[in-house]
Amino acid sequence: MPTIAQEQPEPPRNEPHKARQMAESFGVDAERYDRARPEYPDTLVRQIIADSPGRDILDVGCGTGIEARQFLAAGCTVLGVEPDARMAEFARRTGVEVEVATFEEWDAAGRTFDAVVAGQSWHWVDPVAGPAKAARVLRPGGLLAVFAHAYDMPPSVAEAYAAALRKVVPDSPLSAGPPKPAQELYQTMFATFADGIRKTSGFGEPEERRYDWERHYSRDEWLDLLPTTGVLTRLPADKLAEVLEEVGAAIDAIGGGFTMTYTTMAITASADG
Repeated sequence: MPTIAQEQPEPPRNEPHKARQMAESFGVDAERYDRARPEYPDTLVRQIIADSPGRDILDVGCGTGIEARQFLAAGCTVLGVEPDARMAEFARRTGVEVEVATFEEWDAAGRTFDAVVAGQSWHWVDPVAGPAKAARVLRPGGLLAVFAHAYDMPPSVAEAYAAALRKVVPDSPLSAGPPKPAQELYQTMFATFADGIRKTSGFGEPEERRYDWERHYSRDEWLDLLPTTGVLTRLPADKLAEVLEEVGAAIDAIGGGFTMTYTTMAITASADG
């Protein structure tokens, strides 16, 4: 994932888990993150529960607790693991039990779970150590479920965003030109996830699922979400304001809002019984 080259050399694009400053930057405004980031489809949550042998859930990189609260509402017990203490504290205030650590360094202390889930966070986990750790903490027949949202802004909004980035973050990979479609990028990323699971003893063959849905955003709603994305979480306030001004003008030009088409992609694999 991209980072700001002036502050830290960018790790290889297939090693985002090494970009720790980026990975742990989202707590800069935990309240905004929780307010603006979308939940996950209820059908995904129900499917994970149905495919698990029980309802004890470990949520890796739980952030502010968005998916954790969905599993709690569905009758599960949830323990979150989150490296950013600011995000963890916010999640605790919403009723989620959280331990502060990276997943790789977290001490399970002999505890096991029916499912290990990771929403929008598995790319920050070591692709070798992560699946191996999940296999160790899952009960027989337990489920590893990794999921994330793929989406593309309307073309004119995406162009305004890229143009603004070229001015304020010229070294960002996102400034280089038109991005590839999100589903293509996420398909590659999820193929990497699946390969990592296949190379780990203790799992069956990974299965891929997708859930398509839509959400309408007003100008203000999208400008509330955009600063929670990785390229912008560490920008100085004046540069962030410049990006948001240009993106806001592009949204105004298409009527003040738009409907976003989301695809929530998931990879699941069952632990050997």
